[in-house]
Amino acid sequence: MPIYSDKKFSSLVPRLNASVPGCPQPIIEQYIRDAAIEACERTLAWRYIQPKIRLTTGVYDYPYEAPNNSEVHAFLTATVNDTKLKPVTLDHLHDLYPTWPDFDSTDYTTPRCISQLDPDNFIVAPTPDDITTYDLRMVVALKPLRTATDMDASIFDELENIIMHGALQHLLVLPERTWTDRELGAYHAKQFSFKIAERRARANIGNARASMRISNQPFG
Repeated sequence: MPIYSDKKFSSLVPRLNASVPGCPQPIIEQYIRDAAIEACERTLAWRYIQPKIRLTTGVYDYPYEAPNNSEVHAFLTATVNDTKLKPVTLDHLHDLYPTWPDFDSTDYTTPRCISQLDPDNFIVAPTPDDITTYDLRMVVALKPLRTATDMDASIFDELENIIMHGALQHLLVLPERTWTDRELGAYHAKQFSFKIAERRARANIGNARASMRISNQPFG
């Protein structure tokens, strides 16, 4: 079994120091983290395979079990007993099932939809019945928490150049600093957007090297 490790955002500071001389390290780290979050949100590169989740009769909401210092940004695929669930917004879910979540037990049946309730929880609908055992499997896209100081090393390394451009596009336009350079900041902003689009294009044609990990922690 491969061993996974985390990498600190501070490890990228030396590569940015020359572009923002005199900038305090905590500020650089803050913008590295912000850029890492945005890169993960826009590329969906940090992919994580959850182990199967045994659904409970009459229960429609379940917690995610994301790795330390991360949260779920979106789910990419979800199946119940090998049947794909339809991802929907909460508004659409209410359109499909106007009485949700106040289902009568006679309305419990096979789940067909899944929706993200918040970064920590998701829901399935309709509410599972007790006629069949339902096993849910899904792949989710993660991003670092706002309080994180590190993230998965393989993803961080893969997105390193994107994250650098993302951090510099903001650091270089901070007003009235000795390192302020709006023209160079605009260059990094363009590079950030270009590299994001390039990464998404590679993912769309199946050539992305997104890391997919198996969680060893069961759902609560």
